[in-house]
Amino acid sequence: QVQLVESGGGLVQAGGELRLSCTASGRTVNYLSMGWFRQAPGKEREFVAAVSSGGALTYYSDSVSGRFTISRDNAKSTMYLQMNSLKPEDTAVYYCAASRSAAQPMRTVPSIVDYWGQGTQVTVSS
Repeated sequence: QVQLVESGGGLVQAGGELRLSCTASGRTVNYLSMGWFRQAPGKEREFVAAVSSGGALTYYSDSVSGRFTISRDNAKSTMYLQMNSLKPEDTAVYYCAASRSAAQPMRTVPSIVDYWGQGTQVTVSS
């Protein structure tokens, strides 16, 4: 079993930045693809970004491409999401995810996610 714990959320003004972290424990996660999803109030959970098991391949939603950067440090079993130029519409609960499948399918098939974190709140004020 794999446990995922997010940290780094908080309140920030529009235009600001935050860095989210997701630390994994339990079984080794180095072979898992990982990603971030988010869910705003009254909306469905949506894909944000994903990274392949080795970290070489990354994928982003159109809404965050160019502003967010996903990365991972397998030696620390930790994944990151650097969020720059934040907008009020980025306000949501952000969830860490891990999958035994490849990273790219997370964009369109969230059901391939095998493990979820509990989420961390990100609030961007205007």
